[in-house]
Amino acid sequence: MEAITPAYGTATLLLIAAAAVAVLLFLIIKVRLHAFIALVLVSLVTAVAAGIPLDLVPTALTSGFGSTLASVALLVGFGVMLGRLLEITGGAQVLADTLINRFGEARAPFALGVAALLFGFPIFFDAGLVVFLPIILTVARRFGGSVLYYALPAAGAFAAMHAIVPPHPGPVAAGTLLGGDIGVVLLVGLPVAVLSWYVGVYLVSRWLGARIYVPLPDLLLGEINGGRTAGSPAGDPDAPAGSGGTATATRTTTPPAFATVLGLLLVPLVLIALNTVLTTLVTAGTLEEGNSLIQALQLVGQTPVALLITLLLAIATLGRRERTLAETTAVLDQALGPICSIILITGAGGMFGGVLRASGIGEALTSSLSDLGLPLLLQAFLIATALRVAQGSATVALTTAAGLIASQAAGLHDLRVALLVIAIAAGATVLSHVNDSGFWLVSRFFGMDEKTTLKTWTVMETTLGLTAFAAAAVLWPLSALVI
Repeated sequence: MEAITPAYGTATLLLIAAAAVAVLLFLIIKVRLHAFIALVLVSLVTAVAAGIPLDLVPTALTSGFGSTLASVALLVGFGVMLGRLLEITGGAQVLADTLINRFGEARAPFALGVAALLFGFPIFFDAGLVVFLPIILTVARRFGGSVLYYALPAAGAFAAMHAIVPPHPGPVAAGTLLGGDIGVVLLVGLPVAVLSWYVGVYLVSRWLGARIYVPLPDLLLGEINGGRTAGSPAGDPDAPAGSGGTATATRTTTPPAFATVLGLLLVPLVLIALNTVLTTLVTAGTLEEGNSLIQALQLVGQTPVALLITLLLAIATLGRRERTLAETTAVLDQALGPICSIILITGAGGMFGGVLRASGIGEALTSSLSDLGLPLLLQAFLIATALRVAQGSATVALTTAAGLIASQAAGLHDLRVALLVIAIAAGATVLSHVNDSGFWLVSRFFGMDEKTTLKTWTVMETTLGLTAFAAAAVLWPLSALVI
């Protein structure tokens, strides 16, 4: 929906925006109202309060919601199904074991982090952490020392991928709201996520592990069987992926080869990269526009299509190993259930951002920040940081911040939109604390009290976010050379 002529002046619109955000945070944090319900309710009230004509309010709500879901739902759905197949077939375990054997004992934490980066491409933070928990604790028990040496590199890798790299819902929604190409967001975000992980997570975890000793917890010290441990949260046979537990495989399977797992994870990256290169060459006039072969290659490189192809390959190579297609379908169906809430919250975040834009609030806010002389990249980071600290959810911070600055991003090149998404993701990552579910997952899984978790996990999340923002800030002026 196009923005209407503002019904009020800038000061009034900003007061409405501040009140809307305050009420949203109050409903989520204090009242404990579900984020989806809170976002829809606040969006409705904001639309009316901001002077959007009543007959246009439904359109203002559904346009932002629908446009966000149009991009997010497919990517998240395909991504979580791919991650589930890798989990139940032992692909995650193969990744970790192979990398540890190749890197050696001294670099076991590094190997765990690399495995988590690879596995974190299609799987969400909480599900990935639960899947990797037996692997992390097994390696920690084998080599000794503070569990931080092994836990933080892997957990931080999942956090980096979840915040910065599509097909995770936050960066996908932010890129969509800012009008960018999700393929470019992926191709730029991936190397930035890896760099940010190495500097802001891996090196920091070595420093923290040397100074803070966290003993191996008793949580999962029983016999590990196929990535599960008796008596652990991950051992609940009825718990779906992404819901704080992992659904178990119905039978023991022979683990896939490392090359198979790695190849599957590389398929979407190669296809998306091919599409981006071809599109650039067509735009530059190097390749002929309208060529059928080029258009076909561009089609398979569209992010949803690339993920669909990867998922079909995973079903053929992993899902049918010692399973019928019906059993594999049941596994995929279980994987989809828990992401309903995530998709709806993401769509509702897009709804809220759409209302802010349609009412003119977004333009008024970003214009006011521009008047302060803050660069757009810094604005994005600070807005996302404020939302992250206030309400905890990185996804909500990403989608809401993107909606607030979307009007200023209009007309930006896809490369700069990708850097803007990284800046927002960086702000949505820092200062994880007690209102963040990830804080409690890490605290409880690794046997840390709240004070220790603040001194370790919160510090590491902050250095991760600051490193990602620094990378975006360095690349921002350089991007003008290739635009």
